[in-house]
Amino acid sequence: MTARVLDPSPIAAEYRRATRDTVARLTTPERRLRIVGLLGQRKGPAATYARYARRGCEEVGIELDVRHVKPHEVEATIAGANIDPTVDGIFLYYPLTDPGGDRWLRELVDPRKDVEGLHSFWSRLLYENQRFLDPEGTVRAILPCTPLAILKLLQHAGMRGRRGDAPLEGVTACVINRSELVGRPLAAMLANDGARVHSLDITGAVTFEPAIGRHKHDVRDSGINRATALAAADVVISAVPTPTFERIRGDEIRAGAICVDVAEYSNYEESVLDRASVFVPRVGPLTIAMAARNLTRLVAARTAAAPGERVDR
Repeated sequence: MTARVLDPSPIAAEYRRATRDTVARLTTPERRLRIVGLLGQRKGPAATYARYARRGCEEVGIELDVRHVKPHEVEATIAGANIDPTVDGIFLYYPLTDPGGDRWLRELVDPRKDVEGLHSFWSRLLYENQRFLDPEGTVRAILPCTPLAILKLLQHAGMRGRRGDAPLEGVTACVINRSELVGRPLAAMLANDGARVHSLDITGAVTFEPAIGRHKHDVRDSGINRATALAAADVVISAVPTPTFERIRGDEIRAGAICVDVAEYSNYEESVLDRASVFVPRVGPLTIAMAARNLTRLVAARTAAAPGERVDR
């Protein structure tokens, strides 16, 4: 078996086409939709990401104003963008300070302008499996753009449940990373759709039990080890941001598994390609597309105007 390598770029292009139409409907003769991005580094992964994000936003008709800020300037810049009526969305490119400081900065962003979907307002809805903002179910909650991009890629890779009570019932996933940016929200999204998710990081392992027979997923200490979690998984997502991570080998995964690499440094050995059914080497292009789509939903919700596109994840 040789894995099919799934390129996210054509999939991202499909979403950009739909978002471009939505942006055109929400744009007025007076001004375009506008995101302010805050960047603390002139070089490195965050700066590269900001350049790609600007290009992706411009392609759908959104202006992305990237501002270079020093750590002591970030809070005031966020506050200004929050109250600026010409700013529709805010994007933070980490790191801006330190890990604790960056968590605090996420809470300073007005949730109505949070294109990343990382404010605790949105996180609470995700972890409680509340998918809409209104009782009528017409205004979708915002989901974090990187986990959402991963979920979309898994769907394109062929991830399907094996029973009918929930979309992913019967699927077992292994997510290596439990950060608030990627791993934890992704595990919750998978479990809310019916998957059992083994979540591993340097502090140990927990299992997200599927939301079947109850409103939301459950999380329990499991103590499952890497070998057992990988061998059981239909889907493996790894997002360890360090070159010292012991990369995943082909003989560790089950035959036919779908594997996704989210990290800056490769988390997989080449041998995985001989055993997986699908390998996704990167996620970035679709993350940017999901952020642009999030902006249109935020604007539509604020103006009480329907985006005019199908409301799905």
